[in-house]
Amino acid sequence: MIETFDLALPHGITLSCRASGSPGRPVLLFLHGFPEAAFVWDALLEHFAQPEHGGYRCVAPNLRGYERSSAPTEVAAYQAKELVKDIAATAAAITTHSPTPGQLAALVAHDWGGAIAWTVANQHPALMQRLVILNAPHAGPFLRELASSPEQQAASAYMNFLIRPDAPDLLAENDFARLWPFFTNMGADTGPQAWLDDATRERYRDAWRHGLKGPCAYYAASPLRPPRPGDPAAAALTVPHERLAVALPTLVIWGLNDSALPRGLLNGLEAWVPQLTVHLEPEASHWIVHEMPDRVAEVIGAYLARANQ
Repeated sequence: MIETFDLALPHGITLSCRASGSPGRPVLLFLHGFPEAAFVWDALLEHFAQPEHGGYRCVAPNLRGYERSSAPTEVAAYQAKELVKDIAATAAAITTHSPTPGQLAALVAHDWGGAIAWTVANQHPALMQRLVILNAPHAGPFLRELASSPEQQAASAYMNFLIRPDAPDLLAENDFARLWPFFTNMGADTGPQAWLDDATRERYRDAWRHGLKGPCAYYAASPLRPPRPGDPAAAALTVPHERLAVALPTLVIWGLNDSALPRGLLNGLEAWVPQLTVHLEPEASHWIVHEMPDRVAEVIGAYLARANQ
């Protein structure tokens, strides 16, 4: 069963959350990406709450700017330091009554949630025992590919649309006509693992009707995008290794049919993440959580079980 609640954080942000499982158990925290919402994790929340799958307390917040969570209007409010602050405070709050107060059993994240999770793992490693990433690039290889790979620059060109001030209004036009292709261009409605049915579309509409300025502000606040005339973006950015290194045991699950995030983003990842396990799914796309929820649960479950032995 899924429960919902609002989590007020000490720094004035409130995140609307979905959860399953008993308080007092080890905690899994799930972070969604763009253009999604916390509901995408429901199947995994319920799966890992079951005693036979670990009996975890599972929580998925809507990130700031999404659904009913706080949505500051300033682009600066969506810089990495602010997003990390939200997740660090959330982890502290939801683990208060767990067997390891202040520490998650794992942080599980996809897409933009994954981008935040990589940084949280670097800056606050004590907040989690392990990290699980699904199709979300680490900043080290992502910077490299955005600066030098024509394939990645083309695949990420959409980012330079999303930073436009008029992008939220354009995305909302004609029943969100410009948003659906983020899914359908990877077979969400007609492919062999189609998942975008009418009921799911309505759940997205319900989330998007709360506003798209916050979700788009993630892109406007970040330099991690392809260079363009007059804007070197990622090509002008150099980040010291110590600000990108992740010392935690980390599982990366990657759908290889991701047209936005090619496999090259995995090359050399172990230089930043030495305790790395990579699981590839050749038939999955960026939307692997929807396409293969049972497989994702199986792979994560096996990883957590091995870690607990």
